[in-house]
Amino acid sequence: MPTVRDLRAKAGAEPITMLTAYDAPTAAVVDEAGVDIILVGDSLGNTNLGYETTLPVTVDDMARHTDAVARATDDALVVADMPFLSIGVDEAASVENAGRMLKEADAHAVKLECGPHTVDLTEKLVQLGIPVMAHLGLTPQHVNQYGGYPRQGTDREGAERILELAEAHEDAGAFSLVLEHVPSNLAADVTAALDIPTIGIGAGPDCDGQVLVVDDAIGLSEWSPSFSKRFGNVREEMESAVGEYVSAVESGEFPADEHSHEESDLEDIY
Repeated sequence: MPTVRDLRAKAGAEPITMLTAYDAPTAAVVDEAGVDIILVGDSLGNTNLGYETTLPVTVDDMARHTDAVARATDDALVVADMPFLSIGVDEAASVENAGRMLKEADAHAVKLECGPHTVDLTEKLVQLGIPVMAHLGLTPQHVNQYGGYPRQGTDREGAERILELAEAHEDAGAFSLVLEHVPSNLAADVTAALDIPTIGIGAGPDCDGQVLVVDDAIGLSEWSPSFSKRFGNVREEMESAVGEYVSAVESGEFPADEHSHEESDLEDIY
């Protein structure tokens, strides 16, 4: 299993792979495929819980799903997302919530959607032994502030703010940085400026690694963002299998004799 120190050492040397997972069966498949990091993202609000945004996801939700993923993972580093308003409001509560992910859910690190308010918190968590993955650019927990999910860092002021925050979180002790939905040339500049690895999603090819939502990567979601890519079509396979099941039951083809057991001692009881 890679440690946060191992992942830091990959910056500029070896591509880092990261995928989300939200349950034990998916985590087992992702882990066996050799992915470096499994992110238990608060995107489970969209993918698993049926919400339109990540905002309703709770600390209990994250702890439960992280625990399931951790139990099925042998080799990948497991990172738990900190959900909306679980950090940054009160330091003691933030530390307690982040600590739960390691103490109770067996995560190896936490991910914070970052801003100026998370610099000191990152330093505090790291001092207490809680490794932090920072996240800048598009931060979905700010959907109401953004008015949607627009690309970030598209002007000089915004780009400079992202670079400054990236450097501040590196100085505070973050072991890696996710850059989401930012111009590829900005991501390249941030990557060059940092010693810790950057992991991009919609941030171009020059980051030290890449991350996708697993539902998008395997083709399970109905819709995927333009910066994602489908590497399979699981949704089509599921629809086909379920359709065949319905047809088999309705036609009487299933269950067949081989799917049932008859006990001779129970003949003629009625």
